[in-house]
Amino acid sequence: MLHLHSILRYLLLIVAIWAIFTMYSGMSGKKSFTPKSKKPALFFLILMDIQLVIGLVLYFVGPLGYKNIQNQGFGEVMKNSVARFFALEHVVGMLIALILVHIGYAITKKTDISDKKKFSNAFWLFLFALILMLSFIPWPFRESLGRGWMPR
Repeated sequence: MLHLHSILRYLLLIVAIWAIFTMYSGMSGKKSFTPKSKKPALFFLILMDIQLVIGLVLYFVGPLGYKNIQNQGFGEVMKNSVARFFALEHVVGMLIALILVHIGYAITKKTDISDKKKFSNAFWLFLFALILMLSFIPWPFRESLGRGWMPR
């Protein structure tokens, strides 16, 4: 599951950039919001939801999430920066990103706002979600987290 979660992160980042670019080009141009405009946002939403399900399985079954809190206690996990990252920070950051993507997609379905406003609102929400995601991914250059580009 960890390998799947890691592989999907790269696909998710590509789709996020596609959705952001689509919303930006619609926002900066005089484009109509069509079903084709909504497709990248829908793929972004779907991949985020799939990542959530896989992430929740890892959180409750894997050793770094809930089981770690059960074994060591919440106070001990909070004292260790790596344990805290996986047990709390990663989860909370990604849930906030997921909520932003859901709100952004919901905006694309509204009929009572202008197309420019749909593009603009979705752009900003997707951009903030991407920034959060990039901040809370255990990248290889975050040496203290001990993760490579792919898990071993």
